[in-house]
Amino acid sequence: MIELATPFWALWWVWCAGALILAILEVLVPGFVFLGFALGALACGILLAILGSAGPGLPALLFLFAGLSLISWLLMRRYFSLPSGQVKNFDHDIND
Repeated sequence: MIELATPFWALWWVWCAGALILAILEVLVPGFVFLGFALGALACGILLAILGSAGPGLPALLFLFAGLSLISWLLMRRYFSLPSGQVKNFDHDIND
């Protein structure tokens, strides 16, 4: 009997590689745009590494990725944002 290959979305290293790519994109586009997605992909990769071949299917993984990305983005927004009511002011020009 021929054994079917594991689909690529069920491999833990694919999710970790995606997290690395998203983290590199975050360096190029700052502002916590891709970092939440990178943390969600890393969490999915760690979950698949722990569970092995008994991991969840594609719909459950995508739902988990979306939920973890949203939670991580909201947490980063809360902890890394300016305090309430505070505004950034620039008093000098970089060219002076």
